[in-house]
Amino acid sequence: MAEPRTTTADDQAGGLRRSITGKQLFFYTLGDVLGSGIYVLIGLVAAAVGGAFWIAFALGVTVAAITGAAYAELVTKYPQAAGAALYVKKAFGSTALTFLVTVSFLSASFAASGSLATGFASYFATVWDGPPALLVSLVFLLALVVVNFIGITESVVMNMLMTFVEVAGLLIVMFIGIWYVVQGDADFGVLADISVSGNPALAVLAGIAFSFFAMTGFENTANVAEETIDPHRAFPRSLVGGMVVAGVVYVLVSMAAALTVPVDQLASSDAALLEVVRQGILPFSTDVMTTLFSIIALIAITNTTLVTIVTQPRILYGMAKEDVVPGVFATIHATRRSPWVGLLFSAGVVAALLITGPHRARGRWWHRPGQPAGPGDGGLPPGHLRPRDRRLPQAEGSGRGRTHVPGQHTAAGRRAARQPGHPRVLHLRRPGLAAVVRRPRRRRRGAVPHRVHARLAEPPSGHPPRRPRGHVPDGSLRCRSSSPPTGRRSHWPLPAT
Repeated sequence: MAEPRTTTADDQAGGLRRSITGKQLFFYTLGDVLGSGIYVLIGLVAAAVGGAFWIAFALGVTVAAITGAAYAELVTKYPQAAGAALYVKKAFGSTALTFLVTVSFLSASFAASGSLATGFASYFATVWDGPPALLVSLVFLLALVVVNFIGITESVVMNMLMTFVEVAGLLIVMFIGIWYVVQGDADFGVLADISVSGNPALAVLAGIAFSFFAMTGFENTANVAEETIDPHRAFPRSLVGGMVVAGVVYVLVSMAAALTVPVDQLASSDAALLEVVRQGILPFSTDVMTTLFSIIALIAITNTTLVTIVTQPRILYGMAKEDVVPGVFATIHATRRSPWVGLLFSAGVVAALLITGPHRARGRWWHRPGQPAGPGDGGLPPGHLRPRDRRLPQAEGSGRGRTHVPGQHTAAGRRAARQPGHPRVLHLRRPGLAAVVRRPRRRRRGAVPHRVHARLAEPPSGHPPRRPRGHVPDGSLRCRSSSPPTGRRSHWPLPAT
């Protein structure tokens, strides 16, 4: 006898396909809640609380479970995509407020995806230090986008398989703790130690905040409500059940880490669970176990990133159906039943963040791992001005040295720049040129609005000597001020050499 198809009215109307079962939803929630946070946040909670940081995890899990129960109740009432943004729309009926919540959730999700992709590239470098980090991040993002486009069933199955690997890694940590206890070397007194210098209640409260943050991710499960079979029965069991199981795992893993590794060492480590493996308690090679956990961390990051990428287009899809965002985001692929327009938009935003992130943060885009990052530190020849770097090389003949223009791209900086005597930077057409100018204290008719106080910077080594584009036949320098009063190009006489 053939199995009955799970075709719904949404399928026939061209909407999202309901294909996620209750068991798949349980592992989807479990994998999202476990995620990669437990590999990092254990050290932060241990630093805040001390040896009894498992108590903070237990309390944080309880608070998160209450929030998850509220989400489960809302999903059963509104089994549609978009999650919290949809609930705000239903509760208040305000399009502006709903749009604000939508943008807030999407911004957080985009930033999280970019950060996770960067973290994946960092862990990948420990396994194979070959391709550039940016290339690894972009390929990683593209692969997950393709999986998401193929279909929600394939994404959920992939998530379930990676969740098995995540849980296996945490079971190894718990087994190390059990082995250490059986050997008789464990000191159970550390589990009741709250070693903080200030108020213990505030320390535990800080630990609860960190542990609640480690449990976040359950809210993403609500965005697949429109693709779940019988969500009224599946969601309360899967959502709350997945959070309870994840909370038990968090508490047991934190207790194992506290028993096997000194709290100070956990607090100072960026990867606290790796410290448990490096103790050499199990009769295996430490290098092999460390490499194994690096691979498990890669899988955990992949799982969390996959969930965020699944979430983003479904928020756009749900809000497009509510007329909060443009209706094009409600477009569904005819065969794969994926919100492909929102998926491409989300992938483009995250890719743009990955590409422009280092450039905006460090003031340059060509920085490679291992290359010195600061000016004059060997990354570029001395005297070469990096694009968008406000630290200038020393001006010869002026005696001013390095000049820093703080906040020139902020509103306060622009207001200060209009004041007399404020130093300004000329944005020249060639990277090897630099000049510092000062606005005169008094404006006179026919007076030059800026005065040059710096010479040309030395050209980069290896470049053939040539006249820069800024020169004009009369020996003056053609440039544009960052905000000249006249707004047009002028000729500035070069200082005497």
